[in-house]
Amino acid sequence: MLKTLIVDDQAAVRTALEVLFDLHGLPTLVAGSPQEALDLVAAEDVGVVVQDMNFTEATTSGHEGLQLLRDIKRLDPDLPVLAMTAWTSLEMAVQLIKEGASDYQAKPWDDTKLVNTVKNLMRLRELSLENTRLRAGGARARAELARKHDLRGVIYASPTMHEVVSLVVKVAPADVPVLITGPHGAGKEQVAEMVQANSRRKTAPFVKVNCGGLPDQLLEAELFGAEPGAYTGAMKLRVGRFEEAHGGTLFLDEIGNLSPAGQAKLLRVLQLGEFQRLGSNVTRKVDVRVISATNVDLPKAIQEGTFREDLYFRLAVIEVKLPALKDRPEDVPVLAEHFLQHFQPEGEVLYLGASARQALLAHDWPGNVRELQNRIQRAVLVRKGATLEAADLGLSEAGQPEKSASEPASVPAALSEEEAQERATVERALAEAQGVVSRAAAQLGLSRQALYRRMERLGLSVERRLKG
Repeated sequence: MLKTLIVDDQAAVRTALEVLFDLHGLPTLVAGSPQEALDLVAAEDVGVVVQDMNFTEATTSGHEGLQLLRDIKRLDPDLPVLAMTAWTSLEMAVQLIKEGASDYQAKPWDDTKLVNTVKNLMRLRELSLENTRLRAGGARARAELARKHDLRGVIYASPTMHEVVSLVVKVAPADVPVLITGPHGAGKEQVAEMVQANSRRKTAPFVKVNCGGLPDQLLEAELFGAEPGAYTGAMKLRVGRFEEAHGGTLFLDEIGNLSPAGQAKLLRVLQLGEFQRLGSNVTRKVDVRVISATNVDLPKAIQEGTFREDLYFRLAVIEVKLPALKDRPEDVPVLAEHFLQHFQPEGEVLYLGASARQALLAHDWPGNVRELQNRIQRAVLVRKGATLEAADLGLSEAGQPEKSASEPASVPAALSEEEAQERATVERALAEAQGVVSRAAAQLGLSRQALYRRMERLGLSVERRLKG
């Protein structure tokens, strides 16, 4: 049980305070000198210190008490200290608060006020110790998880993310499909790599496919392969990604953008372990574990008729829901420091300034981890010195993005290089089609609905250009 330490050179005062606190259920320790008090702080479970400010006869400056406060704070920075003296001054009160005192009361004291203050400080101390224990326990749990499993360099500090990582390494050895859901830029691909790295197939092929980056026909050829002449431009045999991943794992990113025909073929592979190449009637067997990822609300897509319910249940035997960065703010500082270490030039040591830290915590991170990485990289490149500030991040101290004349306001901040190239391709097709979506979709080899989904994902809208 935590105790209240009474520090006063007068025995009568110590006794009076002991009796008062004992009557209100507050266990006490007593010390008659600063050194005795420091010994007790180091050896006992002290919850609150109630200390005098003068310990030498005829001394009224309070400097002895101020020094004791500093020494206590060096031993235990979070320990609440309540200062008491008959010689009060505004200057000393201000100095005490600056030095870390929790409160300041005059002698003779008001019993009710003093007891209430000590009880409040004791509760705060208990909460502080509990939080410290939880943080220490979380750090130990993260270290233990990292020791036993390959976390693929995932950096986190939040309990929310710890639950996700714990689930991933628990289900990884089970040879079942895993669906990873979450917003763009949250780290779904890294989680997929973690599943693979801790699975029984970790030494087998790990093949990745972006289902949102290819037209429907090419995507089927990409997944299942194609015979020569199966489609325009198919001059030779193409081996699909399922064949490449035989015996290993296939990661299907942006699975929510898969066409109806692709969904049907994928369902067959998951059900029977077999498929056919485009342009072939030969059925081929394959042994592949499928990990898929999407930012699409698949239950909603099922209701709208754009995604097969039976495929969803096949893919989501285990569903890992990756939270947005704004929902795990404890991860922002540790990720920022990690990216800063990664991007800082060799031979230099860079720091996050106070305004940068404030902006990082205030920003709501619509682009998630990817946006944080991009902003840190930007800050390293445009900084004026060794200390990075909010403006270097392209943010105000309130966390609001600062407009840049060189950046079109319509381009989402979180687009990766691949997504930016994809956006440019779609914009070019729309321009050539004079804004006619069906014509642009045909040019890209997409259905109109698929092109609309892609435009929404890339932050594009279109105004049809009319001939005048």
